[in-house]
Amino acid sequence: MAEKFLIGLDFGSDSVRAVLVSSSGNMVATAVHPYARWKEGRYSDPAISMFRQHPLDYLEGVEDTVRSVLAESGIEPALVAGIGVDCTGSTPCAVDANGTPLALLPEFAEDPDAMFLLWKDHTSLAEADRINEICKRGDFPDYTRYSGGRCSPEWFWSKLLHILRVNPKVRGAIHSFMEHCDWITAELTGCAVKPSRCAAGHKALWHGEWGGLPPEEFFAAVDPLLVPVRRNLYTETYTADTPVGKLSAKWAEKLGLTTETVVAVGAIDCHVGAVGAGIKPGNMVKVVGTSTCDILVAPGVDHCIPGICGQVEGSVLPGLTGLEAGQCAFGDIYAWFTRFLSYAGKVSLPDLEREAAALPDSHVMALDWMNGRRTPDANELLTGSIYGLNLGTTPPMVFRALVESTAFGARAIIDRYEREGLKVESVTAVGGIARKSSFVMQFLADAMNMPIRVAASDQAVALGAAMFGAAASGVHKDIFAAMDAMKPGFDAEYLPRRDCTERYQKYLRLAAASEKEIMS
Repeated sequence: MAEKFLIGLDFGSDSVRAVLVSSSGNMVATAVHPYARWKEGRYSDPAISMFRQHPLDYLEGVEDTVRSVLAESGIEPALVAGIGVDCTGSTPCAVDANGTPLALLPEFAEDPDAMFLLWKDHTSLAEADRINEICKRGDFPDYTRYSGGRCSPEWFWSKLLHILRVNPKVRGAIHSFMEHCDWITAELTGCAVKPSRCAAGHKALWHGEWGGLPPEEFFAAVDPLLVPVRRNLYTETYTADTPVGKLSAKWAEKLGLTTETVVAVGAIDCHVGAVGAGIKPGNMVKVVGTSTCDILVAPGVDHCIPGICGQVEGSVLPGLTGLEAGQCAFGDIYAWFTRFLSYAGKVSLPDLEREAAALPDSHVMALDWMNGRRTPDANELLTGSIYGLNLGTTPPMVFRALVESTAFGARAIIDRYEREGLKVESVTAVGGIARKSSFVMQFLADAMNMPIRVAASDQAVALGAAMFGAAASGVHKDIFAAMDAMKPGFDAEYLPRRDCTERYQKYLRLAAASEKEIMS
């Protein structure tokens, strides 16, 4: 029997990527499509943290990338059995009663409020504060308790309320609000929406404890504008190994595939990347880039883990609790310092790494809260700090301290899990920094006092999506079999080389003192 193939569609912040993968895990072809309107800066205003994306960028990207990987590979379209999808989140959009994004209607074609609100859009700060106020008031259960104890402006309900408040025209036309990963799978299949367990649980306050989404009464207390949209939303959600349906005739023709190709339920990119990296209980997958996303799975978690970003049954793998944490700034800190030094003369990140690697620990220490703290215990008001400067301090000393601070911030996340009874035995790293900086990765291994292996694929997220396509289409019997057959392996391993306990404890003392001062 001929080998089957799967497509993983990875919708990132700047582009969509498609990978064509064999059922045995061989990466056959890849293609990337930058979002044209996004690249031009249309519909966004960074000065007010407004970041909007037109649905046409997504639709054009799917068609371009899928046709490209098919042309590059030369395989028969009938051999493509399944498609899996991951997207950034929360990236939702106002839709009409047909599930059509309002921006695809002529009267809303240039209205940013009718488009997808990218995950990093922070225009809904006031709305997030209102949701948190009602959650903490005591009239209702705290619906943020499985989401780190607070609702973020990056999340579903904050964004919906903001759009309803500021745009009467959209408010009059909206029927529902839909995550990108839910809309694109329904669009490709022409089938009814199957809401993502991953997106709903981590970004929309969905949880089994209260039977789905919070009730209408809660949203009426937040703002009655939310109630009509809440009535048109969902109760059931689905894990990403579930088929939504098969490609519609329209999309089969557009993509050059057949109507037998199955499309899986969508999910959030970092959670899917953890699957692509081979996550299992006891193994944390750390997506290391400008920020970090730390994913853990565990069986039978029977209590709420405080201070993390999300805790949802089945959000990563069916039958296991998916847990999300992360750091607001990681590689961003290194980039900031490089830019900072460039004002005084030419400097490069590789030069800083080389010089910093040759240094011993020094009197200089830093806190990694340059963009606030995500976990443990979210607090966007916190700021970074550098301590111990004197007239003998050099730029490589400061850079070393900044790298150390990001490593200790990562250690604090693991400590929180372990204090709550969840054992982390090893770390798998994916992302740009994981594959490019042995200096940073060694610091992480030392700080965490555990081995870190780097996944051998630089397409772990799209590969994870393809794995879900394999499970949903029946190419593999379930997602665990797909992971076993298609796993990428590892191409580097970092083992702890030194004891960082004393410096880590000093980091914690500095962190506590700094937070007390900032919040006083």
